[in-house]
Amino acid sequence: MIFYIADWHYNHANILAYDNRPFKTVEEMNTALVERWNSVVTPTDTVYVLGDMFWGGEAKAVSVLDSLNGKKVLIVGNHDRCKNAEFKKRFVQIASYMEIVDGARHVVLCHYPMPCFKNHFHGWYHLYGHVHSSFEWNMVEHDKMLLEELYCRKCNMFNIGAMMPWMNYTPRTLEEIEERAGVWRQGL
Repeated sequence: MIFYIADWHYNHANILAYDNRPFKTVEEMNTALVERWNSVVTPTDTVYVLGDMFWGGEAKAVSVLDSLNGKKVLIVGNHDRCKNAEFKKRFVQIASYMEIVDGARHVVLCHYPMPCFKNHFHGWYHLYGHVHSSFEWNMVEHDKMLLEELYCRKCNMFNIGAMMPWMNYTPRTLEEIEERAGVWRQGL
């Protein structure tokens, strides 16, 4: 299985208020993040983390990474520091941008949203993070709507930040992301 998630922000106390996360303490959040990850990811699965996985140093992150199931690929975000050799060894790959095939679907992976991502009008997908559920995310959603109107095609662009309702702090498959985000939109 292939899973995705962004903006985990493990050990980041200020993110509790910024995202209005449903945890009382950073320790409670840290525990929940690991439990939710391991509740869906098996040791043979691959998880693409689209940036901002940890807060507060790579050395502290090593033991957490060792406790997480699956093979991990890091798409670097603005809060990721990748200089520690032990930290880097915990990932199958570290990159700033990737294009992969998940089943029969082409997927562009980047921490940052790109409204005009590669082959957006040919059915490719783009997964991103960075903008959380902020005003910037609303701007990206507006761009997505304009692209759909301009090309008369669905724009397969999804914010997979951990705090998004369809993610619920849990890595998700591409099918789950598309389905859960669609259900959420219908409820608006």
